[in-house]
Amino acid sequence: MRVDPTSGLVEGARYVPSPNQDERPAGVEPELVVVHGISLPPGELGGPWIDHLFTNRLDPEAHPYFREIADLRVSAHLLIRRDGELVQYVPIHRRARHAGVSRWRGREAVNDFSIGVELEGTDELPYEEVQYRRLAELVRALAELYPKITRDRIAGHSEVAPDRKTDPGPAFDWERLRSLLREG
Repeated sequence: MRVDPTSGLVEGARYVPSPNQDERPAGVEPELVVVHGISLPPGELGGPWIDHLFTNRLDPEAHPYFREIADLRVSAHLLIRRDGELVQYVPIHRRARHAGVSRWRGREAVNDFSIGVELEGTDELPYEEVQYRRLAELVRALAELYPKITRDRIAGHSEVAPDRKTDPGPAFDWERLRSLLREG
């Protein structure tokens, strides 16, 4: 896996451009990967809904829960689906709106200096082995482009926004990810 340094796109990812992005602050490069978990509607896997949410096309009438979130203007850089498919919404060098009000190691505004990676899943449902492998490949590719990204610079959404978020949840096996990163 490779990240094109000019376009910020990950080789092999399906690109679905999100309007919910902008420039990072001047002189700021990614140095943290934030791991998220997402399912839309909550607890349901598959379907087009994540793409629709991140591209502001979520139909509030398609599901009762969507009425609550249809006006959100959020995004992530990438999504890893249950089957390992990689979907990219925001070029890596740009700022995605994935962490919200957040803090990491005393530093506010995590979106400014992080890359948001969504894993299709829930807090309680074990993630798929292919998702861990794809995430490890992705972290290695990101670290090649941005040397500040290391094994100790990967955090869950719950770590950067602990009062608001629980994902990727207790079902996420951090030791499995660390093991795969050590192998690489």
